Amino acid sequence: MELNRKLQELRKQRGLTQEELARALYVSRTAVSKWESGRGYPSLDSLREIARFFSLTVDELLSGDELLAVAERAQRQEKKRFCDLVYGLLDLGALLLLFLPFFALRTGDTVEQASLLALGHIPTYLKVAYFVLVIAMAVTGVALLALQDCRAMLWQRSKIGLSFALHLALVLLLIVSRQPYAAVFVFLLLAIKTLVLIRSR
Repeated sequence: MELNRKLQELRKQRGLTQEELARALYVSRTAVSKWESGRGYPSLDSLREIARFFSLTVDELLSGDELLAVAERAQRQEKKRFCDLVYGLLDLGALLLLFLPFFALRTGDTVEQASLLALGHIPTYLKVAYFVLVIAMAVTGVALLALQDCRAMLWQRSKIGLSFALHLALVLLLIVSRQPYAAVFVFLLLAIKTLVLIRSR
């Protein structure tokens, strides 16, 4: 028997409404309704709670095919969480540009290394552009780490693209403004991000 029909049957045997079952499982009534109609599927944690509530094992609750589907879904979710973690940390890595001497500071005939915070004698618009991109990447990194469980479709669809777009924009800006050390550093972070993306597919 499919999970949606089994869940409905178990709930009715206990004489519970969807609202009462939802309260017992600490989920919304909408979630229970979706599970019973087959329009949604419980997470692995929710499946454990359902099995515990009805004094069953997860194996007894699910058919073999459903068990495989749950395992695959959980594996995909873990890959997404890992990617978000790596991308978030790499985006936060851009903050190192503020403190480490990756930028060339030209004074007369000499070239010295300076951090972004100590960078002087460059056009204001360029310094502002560096700061805006570095801070935007850091904010994106924090969002990737903090919103790993966010299910909003707009965020799910745009988070990786946003992270890559900001990273690429910073690399291009550093290349165009002839800051080779900073460009190489940021490019290496971007390369790691790309490898993680390829391996997670």
